[in-house]
This record gives sequence, C-alpha cells and structure tokens, in this order.
Amino acid sequence: MARADGGARPGRSPRTPIGRTPPDVTLSGGTLDDSTELTDGTIDAVAIPLLPGVEGDHGAQPGEGAAQAAVRYGIDLAEIADRIGLTGAAGESYVLQLPRAVGSAVSLPWAGLPPRIVLLGVGQHTPTDLRRAGAALARATRGLARVLTTAGVQPRQSASQSAEAARAFVEGYLLAAYAPPTAASTKPRSAAELVLLGRDGTRAVAAVAAARTAAHATWLVRDLATTPASTKTPAWFTEQAKRLAGRASLAVEVRGTRELAAQGFGGILAVGSGSASAPRLVTVTYTPAGASPGKHVVIVGKGITFDTGGLSIKPREAMVPMKTDMTGAAVALATVLGAAEAGVQHTVTAVMPLAENHFGGASYRPGDVLRLFGGTTVEIANTDAEGRIVLADALAWADAELAPDVLIDIATLTGAASVGLGKKHAALYGTDERLVGALSSAGEASGELAWWMPLVDEYEEAVRSDVADLRHVPSDKHIGGGSITAALFLRHFVGQRAWAHLDIAGPARSASDKHEVTEGATGFGARLLLRYLADLR
Repeated sequence: MARADGGARPGRSPRTPIGRTPPDVTLSGGTLDDSTELTDGTIDAVAIPLLPGVEGDHGAQPGEGAAQAAVRYGIDLAEIADRIGLTGAAGESYVLQLPRAVGSAVSLPWAGLPPRIVLLGVGQHTPTDLRRAGAALARATRGLARVLTTAGVQPRQSASQSAEAARAFVEGYLLAAYAPPTAASTKPRSAAELVLLGRDGTRAVAAVAAARTAAHATWLVRDLATTPASTKTPAWFTEQAKRLAGRASLAVEVRGTRELAAQGFGGILAVGSGSASAPRLVTVTYTPAGASPGKHVVIVGKGITFDTGGLSIKPREAMVPMKTDMTGAAVALATVLGAAEAGVQHTVTAVMPLAENHFGGASYRPGDVLRLFGGTTVEIANTDAEGRIVLADALAWADAELAPDVLIDIATLTGAASVGLGKKHAALYGTDERLVGALSSAGEASGELAWWMPLVDEYEEAVRSDVADLRHVPSDKHIGGGSITAALFLRHFVGQRAWAHLDIAGPARSASDKHEVTEGATGFGARLLLRYLADLR
C-alpha cells in the first residue's frame, strides 16, 4: 500500500543512484606514428575512420591515421574494408580481432599493440555523421577499458571546425554509452574510456567539456525517466532534485499540498487528488557568478510521475510507458544543472509541477471546473489531458512571480504531436519569432530536431467554455490539431512573455537503439536547451 505522505513505496528494491557520469574522455596531441599509448598496454582497441568512396566508387576510403595504422600493424586495412564490403557510411563499424602468437618462434607484426582494430564509418564528417560514428564506436567497444581513435580529424580543418567535430563525435559516443540503471546483480557492460588522438588545445578541451555536459544532462533525464513509478513518486523526485541541486549549490524551493492549497494551485492539486502520493511544485534556480546575471530563462517541465489517465482511464497498453510522463520535469532539472556545470551566463530556473494522475474516491472528474493559479477557471473534459493543467498552473505562477525574460515549457504532452511529426521531431510553438528561431537552430546544432508549428488563431474556439473561462480540450472533434489546441490553451497562461512550448511526446521515447538514441527514455530536450542557453546573447 502507498504511504499517505507521498514517500517511496515500501518493499521495493533500491536502484543505482541517480546522476551517474558518462565515461572519461582523454585528449592527446600525438599521432599513430608516435603515440606511446599504443604500446603501454592500456589501450584495448584502435578505431580507424573510413570515408565513403568518391566518383562512383562504392567502397570505403581510408581516413585519418589509416596509413600509419597499416604500417604499425603490417595490415592492409583498405583491403580488409573492401573484402568485408564496408562503405564508410556514418555509423558503420567492424571489429577486427587480431590473434595472439602461439609459441616463442612466432612473431606477429602487431605484437605489443592493441589487439583490436575497429573500422569505423564517419560519412561526410558532418556533425550528424560524427555523432552517429561516435555512437557506433561506443556500442562496438562496450565492455573494454580504453579505446583510442583518430576519428573526426581532417586535414586543413580550422580550429573551430575541429572543435565542433570533436564535440559531435564525443556526444555521440557518450550518449550511446548509456545503460539504464539497474538493481539486478548482473550489471550491464560499461563503455570504455575514449582517447581522442590528434586533439589538444583550449578549443578542443572546451568542446569535449561541452559534450560531456550535454551527455551528463541526457543521462540524468534517462535515469529519472527510466525509474519505475513504484519508486518515482512526486516526493521521491523532489528528493532527487534537492540532492542534485544541493551538490551543485543551487537554490531549491518546494511546495507541498499545504502551500499549493494556500497559494491557489488548483490544477496541480486536482490532478494529484486521486493518488496517495501527494503532489509537489519544485523550483531549482541557478544564478551565475558576477554582477550581470544576463537574462532570466524559466523552464517549466511537466512532471506526471505516472499517468493512468485518471477517471478517463487509459487502456493497459497505453499505460505501460507512462512512467516516462515526467520527462519534461527531468529535462528542466537536467538543464538547470547543466547550465551550472557549463557556467552559462544567464539565470536559469527549472519549475517542476509533480503529480501522479491516478484514480480514486478523491479524483477530479470530467465536468469539474478548476480554479488555477491567478484565478482562471478551466472546465475539465478529459482527465487524461492532465499535463496541460499542471503546466498551466506552473506557467501562470512563473509569469506572475518569477518575471522571466524567456519562458519555455517542455512536456510529453499530446499523442497528436507524435502522429503528426513521428519520433524524430518535437513540435515547437511560440509567441516570439526570435525565441522560436533560436530554439529551432539549437535543435539543428544539437541533433535534437524541433519543427516550428503554427498557433492557429482560428482554432481558438477549441478552448472556449460555456461554464468557465477556458475548456482544456476541444468539445468539437472535427477541429483536429490536438497538439495545436493544447498549445493554444497554454498560451493563455504566459502573459506577455516571450514564450515557447516544446511537445516532445514523439522523440522522448524510442522502441530501439539507433545511433545516439537509446531504447526507452531518450532524454530528448536537454541538449537542445543547453545549446540554446550557450548561444543566447
């Protein structure tokens, strides 16, 4: 039975601590000709990049370091790649396991060198290609201790191009290195430490640091979203936020049911009313050091720790992934922690409305009218559209109390966004063209794509009510555009702020591993927002 105070449910297995760090990345300025690491016994595999063929040649071409590796190993790597049928496409990999000599009379040319060569397709060296190559290397070498590579290095690269290439490759490697936390006695094989050869200097160091921050944030989102709802109550999530924010010396504020009731958060309270796990509203704020804090960016993340649909109950199959319905709150938390780690020159506040949408004698009902923060009344038509209710409460409060320069919300909000855009793009809405454009650009740069969607004023009738200020889902089924009408509803709670809404229902979950995306919770959104904050002027 759940505890009435909203704490973690008893009798559940403890899990790996939340907030794990990705594998180490080391930079080395040497080459395969003079690298002492090849012979010191610490490297388990050497990854050699392959490029696509040119002028109609469909075979792979050797990349940076391939000639030196061929000389040191005494192996024609191009011939091996051709024999296997490699093309050099981004994300292609093949592990060549080199045999050891038997008997003292036999001397092999690779004696004393790492016993594995990974032939790794890097495509055209675009950031997307390099992320895919890094991800392929992580999966090909899982369980090893150290892997060395020259991938991403190109002749005549500028310093900025070289840094961006290193960032993309390392991001892909670290993102694919993720394995879900587990309480099982058998731990998943960990990913190897990555050694980047031919990289040094301040720009390369900064690029790798940015990649690690982005990957660390994504790992945190995945860890939180993967945690089962039997553990992940609003109270548990609150404790994780407090612990992680305390480690980073960030300001934390928590509102329980008493404070929520006293201050008029009728939406969060209603959504959480059917659960024995009480709701919370948590804020975490990072303020940069120095006299000028830059802009104040507030990120509101939907934190439904489990979604049954309430009295408008979901089918069983639709409930299975609903432990991840708090991904927006996890992204908000990871973003503020990542901003602190990166030393972003802007104040960042994460606002996380946390509730479990359950059903019971106290559940809110279709037909109820709720009074949200600030006094707006909302007619409830479907208790399974609870995300926009908790977001509306939190957005109205953020607008009134935090005075943000930029207000962003992020949520696994509507199935309509997934139907319309699939699993690769978030639906992006906003009232400020510069903000929406900047977020779209950040998505392109980070590899987390967002498609700019219209706020169609003609659809405003979908949120009109005869018994309240607003109706939170349309009564007319012929209007369609479910993701658009949800965004139109949220727009009523952001005042005159520069506001953007990210509906990540599609890309937040994946049915399989693919490139840097991992099966299950993907962590989508943290890298996009961190890139936006880094570029914000």
